[in-house]
Amino acid sequence: MRPTGGTIFIVSADAAVTGECINELAVYAGRYRLAIANSVDQARIAFRHTPPAVVFLDESATDPQRGGESLESGVALLTEMAPVVVAAAPEKQAALAFLITSGAVDFVPRTSRFLRVAASLLDRRVRLSEQTTGMIHFPSYELAGDFGEILRHEVNNPLTGILGNTELLLARRDRLPPSAVERLETIAELAVRLRETVRRLSNAWEEHHEDVRSA
Repeated sequence: MRPTGGTIFIVSADAAVTGECINELAVYAGRYRLAIANSVDQARIAFRHTPPAVVFLDESATDPQRGGESLESGVALLTEMAPVVVAAAPEKQAALAFLITSGAVDFVPRTSRFLRVAASLLDRRVRLSEQTTGMIHFPSYELAGDFGEILRHEVNNPLTGILGNTELLLARRDRLPPSAVERLETIAELAVRLRETVRRLSNAWEEHHEDVRSA
């Protein structure tokens, strides 16, 4: 099947993780183009020719001891281009709290079956980006200030918990009845849609607010 969706960029220095991620994404019938890089720097160079719809970043691709980016700075750089699904040790989640709260990042603990969870999030992110293109308009300057930050913190914090717990349950779908899996899929779909809407709304508001201030 010829890919019809956007490009998912897999950024990992672990060949086994890259291969397994590709296998997990194959479940989605080859709807997406895949691109591969083994470091954040290599990915950012490749973005010039192949803009990503979403990026999968495995912790192995960041190693400051070898002259590479730290996980935090690597994620921040990649989110300049697209949403990022990060797979890293569970204790690294706290360091990415701001980016996760902003809606730009989904975090997957690097534990058992983590690539199945990551693949599901990547699929949702790409499909959502195709459904939510377009510009958001604001009526006036009067809602200035902390509007974007309020959106991120007050909406994305609970959504992070909802989505994370839902995906963990879906990782055990073979133990659940089909009706439960279907409901969990719906919950995850709606949570991702809300996060993407919040991210776009917040970013668009901040750009609008900055334009008005500099006018």
